[in-house]
Amino acid sequence: MRTFFGGLIQNRPFLAAGTGWAVAQIIKAILYVIMNKEFKLERLFGAGGMPSSHSATVCAFVVVTYTEYGSASFQFAVAMLLAIIVIYDARGVRYETSKQAIVLNKLIDDIMTESDPDLVLPKLKELVGHSPLQVFVGSLLGLLVGALYAIFAY
Repeated sequence: MRTFFGGLIQNRPFLAAGTGWAVAQIIKAILYVIMNKEFKLERLFGAGGMPSSHSATVCAFVVVTYTEYGSASFQFAVAMLLAIIVIYDARGVRYETSKQAIVLNKLIDDIMTESDPDLVLPKLKELVGHSPLQVFVGSLLGLLVGALYAIFAY
């Protein structure tokens, strides 16, 4: 076990990805406080919102994987493909899911007020995916974190 964790804390691409995620989540929580005048712990760990921590994570991972292994490596190819899939999913499928949840929650509210007021249905989570701007800002943040990590961690 010691070898596993010892190796993990020396794995630069992994650490850069984690740093990209953490920075994005902290910024997301700060922006939420500024805009809503309240702190929500969920914003430190939850999905959705500005900036995209999905994009920041995979972009930081790609940059450091490139600097560590080069563009012709298997590792870089896997990191790049993972980044494309994650960013596409965060912007595409998950963003559409967010929009559908908003509509469904509105329908549930309307039905509950017209029919059985004792019927309690759980709200669907509306912050799931990311807008193009959130993905763009998250990607830039990840590229910056990855570049800084590559420069100062070597």
